[in-house]
Amino acid sequence: MLKYAKEDNAIESQVIASLRQCIYPLFGTDLESLQAVQSIYEQDGCIYIDLELGAHLLSLQPRLEMMLTDHLQAAGFERVTLNVRVTVPEAVRGAPQAATRPRNILLVASGKGGVGKSSTAINLALALRAEGASVGVLDADIYGPSMRTMLGVPDSIKPKLIDEKCVEPVRKYGLQTMSVGYMSPDKTPMIWRGPMAVKALQQLLEQTVWGNLDYLIVDMPPGTGDIHISLAQKLQGAKAIVVTTPQEVALIDARKGVEMFAKVGIPVLGIVENMATHVCSNCGHEEDIFGAEGAKKMATDYGVPLLGSLPLDKTIREHLDQGHPSVARDPASHISQRYLTLAQCTAVALWKANLNAVQAPIIEMSS
Repeated sequence: MLKYAKEDNAIESQVIASLRQCIYPLFGTDLESLQAVQSIYEQDGCIYIDLELGAHLLSLQPRLEMMLTDHLQAAGFERVTLNVRVTVPEAVRGAPQAATRPRNILLVASGKGGVGKSSTAINLALALRAEGASVGVLDADIYGPSMRTMLGVPDSIKPKLIDEKCVEPVRKYGLQTMSVGYMSPDKTPMIWRGPMAVKALQQLLEQTVWGNLDYLIVDMPPGTGDIHISLAQKLQGAKAIVVTTPQEVALIDARKGVEMFAKVGIPVLGIVENMATHVCSNCGHEEDIFGAEGAKKMATDYGVPLLGSLPLDKTIREHLDQGHPSVARDPASHISQRYLTLAQCTAVALWKANLNAVQAPIIEMSS
């Protein structure tokens, strides 16, 4: 909420009017609408503006500050000083009584397997971390955990037991991670019925000391089964990201995923289109081998944003097989830049969603 230094101050009103006309492309709206303007005051002929952003955007923040300063100076405010801080708002309500609770939980899901959901989840987490956020990843694919391989965590590394109940997450590339695959050898299958798998996942979620996380990325299993429904019951306030490929056979199942989240009360933050195009490594020709703009149409149909479009590139697979995800292995590559753009769009979309969320009333009982 905006805090003015003085009531009815003409200069402050002029600054606000000017800021309303300055729209950063990624935000799609002005900073006052995003409740980012905390205070405005004048001292010794200089305008001081305190801003609080709801998303970590390290790579973009200097450009944002430059644009705002230039805009205000063009409006006649010759001396401007911006003070910017970042506070990611908390969205999780009714979360389980975990050892520590993340501020936001993002469920990365798909209606079917084979669309690159796990590779998207890992690189999205790393990109959010690169932008300055504190991030954790939970591998919720009980029957097919792959995080140990994708992150290159040696078999000798196990989660450390803090007491008889809680464990520390395994840290890699600046991420806090947890997976059932850390508890058993790679070749040992999890022959569990649905209730047992759900219980195991809840224990991983609730008994891991996540620390002070801005985002917990949950790599969901494919499909729409018991785990999805159980998590929805436990994680009121969580948001979902649905990953799909452009072809219709994948979009059919992705739509089922969106419908499932709607039925269990988890908002879909947006759609990610994976394997959108393929660029030939020999000639550079780019081709829509799985079709074009299928995810874009799906996002339009459901009224949610298309958060990102990612290419089909063999280096993504190669890096994950080697235990070095692309964003960590080659952060300057065009692939990593696409993941960074996805992370920026995701963080801003979540910031907006948290602002627009209707908070449930707090009921207090008194004697």
